[in-house]
Amino acid sequence: MRSNRAKVRAGVSMAATLPMIAGALALGIPAAQAADSPARDVLKGSKPLWATAKADKGAASNGAQVKARVYLAGKDAAGLAAYAKAVSDPNSPAYGKFLSAKKAEARFGATKAQVSAVKSWLKASGLEVTEVTAHYVTVSGDVAAAEKAFGTQLHNFAKGSKTYRAPAQTASVPAGLRGAVLTVTGLDNAPHKSSHHDQLPPPDAVFKNAGPFSSYYGSNIASTLPDAYGHKIPYAVKGYTGKQLRAAYGAGTYTGKHVRVAITDAYASPTIAFDAGKYAQKNGDAAWKTGQLHQVLPKNYTKTEECGAAGWYGEETLDVEAVHAVAPNADVTYVGAASCYDDDLLDSLSKIVDNHLADIVSNSWGDIEANQTPDLAAAYDQVFQLGAVQGIGFYFSSGDNGDEVANTGTKQVDTPANSAWVTAVGGTSLAVGKGDTYQWETGWGTEKATLSPDGKSWNGFPGAYTSGAGGGTSKTVPQPYYQKNVVPKALATANNAAGNRVVPDIAAIADPNTGFLVGQTQTFPDGSEKYSQYRIGGTSLAAPVIAAVQALAQEARDGKALGFANPAIYAKYGKKGVFHDVTDNPTGSGLAVARLDFANGFDAADGLLTSVRSLGKDSSLSAVTGYDDVTGVGSPANGYVQSYRKH
Repeated sequence: MRSNRAKVRAGVSMAATLPMIAGALALGIPAAQAADSPARDVLKGSKPLWATAKADKGAASNGAQVKARVYLAGKDAAGLAAYAKAVSDPNSPAYGKFLSAKKAEARFGATKAQVSAVKSWLKASGLEVTEVTAHYVTVSGDVAAAEKAFGTQLHNFAKGSKTYRAPAQTASVPAGLRGAVLTVTGLDNAPHKSSHHDQLPPPDAVFKNAGPFSSYYGSNIASTLPDAYGHKIPYAVKGYTGKQLRAAYGAGTYTGKHVRVAITDAYASPTIAFDAGKYAQKNGDAAWKTGQLHQVLPKNYTKTEECGAAGWYGEETLDVEAVHAVAPNADVTYVGAASCYDDDLLDSLSKIVDNHLADIVSNSWGDIEANQTPDLAAAYDQVFQLGAVQGIGFYFSSGDNGDEVANTGTKQVDTPANSAWVTAVGGTSLAVGKGDTYQWETGWGTEKATLSPDGKSWNGFPGAYTSGAGGGTSKTVPQPYYQKNVVPKALATANNAAGNRVVPDIAAIADPNTGFLVGQTQTFPDGSEKYSQYRIGGTSLAAPVIAAVQALAQEARDGKALGFANPAIYAKYGKKGVFHDVTDNPTGSGLAVARLDFANGFDAADGLLTSVRSLGKDSSLSAVTGYDDVTGVGSPANGYVQSYRKH
């Protein structure tokens, strides 16, 4: 079999060559060069890092099926990145000179000739073209045809306890297509999917919090429970609402009027309109206006069981209600993906960019960096850059597993939050006191200890690490210019002497122990479906809160889009009153809250579980004075929104 495949790769018939020559001529490449040059254009990053010689299990079957996406580079990939940087940098003469979606497509999109050449090459290789969009060409076929098209052998490789197919060498395209193809995804068949970043059980079955609660931080002290850190501690809050969060993050009189915010997740809650309306009514938020909440959904959903579709309903509910709570007059568009796989999530992001559905995009999902292959990273970055030139900013939650060691055994960051073209949002524990006054924040990181049987102590206090804001230093993404001179050198160079991207950029409330009250229709044990409220957290909360704060800032800027926000955020670092500089132990006395939880997640029938949750204990990550890898530059202070006002 191997010798046959080698012959297929080596021998290209004249019939197969002619369409490639025609495509090359359409791109302005001389016929002689197109026909005679054996050189190929390498697609860097198309071979996964896990496809090593040690993991190689031999050739994949010739007849195995491949479904791949060939992403189009467009007219001027380098020019796109350069312009995206220029319009986002406050120090650039081009700052804020955004393009319309139509002009961005005309200036940087793929030409008809490029698309035609790519299709001809793929068909000549024996692959079937199944879909063509402005961004990619989808093909299907067998392994032999894919090998012929991309100039590589496909082998089986061990990845963890499983085996997946992947290129044995970096993929390439004919030299005649140089500059037309950005990358190819799908040559490896490892699952490329994301999970939502929140802290709750799947909400298809009812989940409720047990009391007692604090109505604001510290309002109800657990006087009958043991001390923690030498003093009595409060019960966890019932869940903050919009009024408290607006006060904590300096909303003032701004409401996000005339600003468009988009939210992406997978699938779509069938009760979102009812739940969001009910929540606003019950918790003092402005009523939703007719046409203020929109949904853009795919024709069909896939992989619903594998992705836990119902678990994503709570994510959408949290995101929509949090944005409205903080920016009650912002226009909200929910864009649901057909599944939790990267291809479908990328399609959702592209819908927003291609149709300029919003200026601000909240995304509360992701995966560990080790699972993102460079080809996918390139596809994501292209969408983010196309958004940047239009004035669209993307905000991604940084993850809920701290440094990821407890979760994966390896210290790493999450993705796409690691992209240099998005704003990564970290998490805090937030104390809002009496009269909606901001007291303090810590970096979100939780250690949990349970109550001893005699009720007189906490078992193994402070207990085991449970969750915390994602952060740290990327192993794959170089340090972006805007982080230089702000991010400490020790963090930037942790994985590379030249410096790499550090996550996050900014932070907001995330700790479920100081979390947000959310309302959702849930299925109760008797089978009935009813609206119910519960407290929730995770950087899934932080991302929409920051997106909403950005909507307030855009309103303060007379509606002028903020675009890709990182250069402006880092430019404001160190200015008085703009950020809360979040540290792990702001009171100096140790911080914790007491929690009582239903053992069955619903009622007291199976008893209550009592625990103490320490705050500011985020695995190996630390919130310290200045920039840190838990909260970035900090959280928005009273002067943040005001800092965007035009003077």
